[in-house]
This record gives sequence, structure tokens and C-alpha cells, in this order.
Amino acid sequence: MEYIKIKFGTDFEENESKFQKVIDDMFQSINPLFTLSEKSWKPQMDVCETTDEIIILSELAGVDKENLTLEINSKAIKLYGKRHGIPPEKKVKYRLAEIQYGTFERILHLPVTIDTEKVSASYSNGFLEIRLAKLSRKDIQAIAIQYDK
Repeated sequence: MEYIKIKFGTDFEENESKFQKVIDDMFQSINPLFTLSEKSWKPQMDVCETTDEIIILSELAGVDKENLTLEINSKAIKLYGKRHGIPPEKKVKYRLAEIQYGTFERILHLPVTIDTEKVSASYSNGFLEIRLAKLSRKDIQAIAIQYDK
């Protein structure tokens, strides 16, 4: 059985400034041919919740498992990697180019604390499914407050 790399961390910071993301998105919408170059993109995700866990499904068609990394802490996940493009045919004229290639990164801040000991991830048919067990209320410790007189 092969495993997806999962790293456990504490804080996740976005590498690009908000300004740079706005510029990139603007040029992407003006001309889809900008997608032919290697640039950053964001995979689409579905996030749902049950009473016991949070389930994240990410569409990553064409991403090799070796180019996929998942980092987790108790309040957030970070998914990043790279999708390599297929070299275009010589003397071909594109009429439409919507498939995005290059590096990607998604950081999701979770609505509840998760148990980092109970995490699973599977990758099949271009979809990554991440299951995150919620930290149960019995595992949360109450701290007694002392009063000064």
C-alpha cells in the first residue's frame, strides 16, 4: 500500500500576497492562454461535516501522488503540490485552454478542533478524500481558576 505524505504542523502562512493573487486572477480571466504557462492555481474542494468528523474532497485530476503534500494541525489543513502540463503539439493553434497547470496550495481553517491522531487520506480517480475526526468534548480539559484575595 502506498501512502500520501501527511505532515503535522502548527501554523500555516500563505506565501503570496493578496495583491499578487488579484493580479494573477485578473490576467487569468482576461485571456485563458495564460493557463498554458506554469502558474499557481487552486483545486476545487467540497467540505462537509458529520457529528464525528469533517470530510474534505478535493479534485486533483492529473496530479501525481508524488507531487502532493498534506499538512495538518488541530485547526487547519494545508494541501499543496504541482500538476505538470502536457507539452503542446507543434504548430497547434489553441481555441480554448482552461486546464490549469503548475503549483497549487489551499489552506483551510477548520470550524472545530480535530484529533490529529485520527486522520486519513486516500487518493483515487483524481480525487483526494481527507477524513478528520473531531476532538471529542471529553478530551477537552477544563482548567480551574484560582481567585486572589
